[in-house]
Amino acid sequence: MFQQIVDIQREIYLTFAGHIKDYAAGGGWQSFLAFLPMGIVFGAVHAMTPGHSKSVLATYLAGSSTQAHKALLVSLALSFTHVTMAVVIALFALPLVSHSFVDAGSSPALEVVSRGLLGIIGVWMVLTAVIRHSHAHAEGEGLLMGFAAGLVPCPLTLFVMTFAMIHQAVVTGLLFAATMMMGVALTLSAVALLTVVFRDRISYLMRKHPQLLAFVSRATGGLAGLVLVAIAAVEIANWGAVQ
Repeated sequence: MFQQIVDIQREIYLTFAGHIKDYAAGGGWQSFLAFLPMGIVFGAVHAMTPGHSKSVLATYLAGSSTQAHKALLVSLALSFTHVTMAVVIALFALPLVSHSFVDAGSSPALEVVSRGLLGIIGVWMVLTAVIRHSHAHAEGEGLLMGFAAGLVPCPLTLFVMTFAMIHQAVVTGLLFAATMMMGVALTLSAVALLTVVFRDRISYLMRKHPQLLAFVSRATGGLAGLVLVAIAAVEIANWGAVQ
């Protein structure tokens, strides 16, 4: 299954590269625009591979009381930030991040900031679970989580943007990145909704035992917070070991 996903990505990327080269050589917009919707497929398939903070998103939503429509907003915030950071780096800061095409996508500082923010959210969730009887959520907490998790730039978007910039076709790279963002959002939204449905289903089955439900809700929120703290600690420790 994983190899099939990799193969699909390779085929779409090679086709994208061919269209960019044709456009740079004087070809028209028609062919590229006809291919552009494949960016949605590209982004959706790419988001199925390891990474993209799917586990972080699912962990947070499993330990919160966020409803489906707000869970979608969290996934959209994550998708937007994840792809946009890659575009911003490619346009303005790529020379500071990497001096080679192979290493594009390595942004240790942003990774540390991202995991640090997730760690803070995790500590807050743990304290809330311990101190309060229910896990009440501050307005905007979910969006902050999506923003923090998405700070790590999408490496494939960086590759796409870098390739387009090399061939002086920045606009085509931006358009393809925008369609990729839609695809990433589709996959992460599916993860968010499935997590909420599963969590709510468990809650429904336990409503006959309200005290047990309250305990499990608090325990789940605390556990989710601990997981986020652990992820942040491991990532920051790994970064510190490399320095």
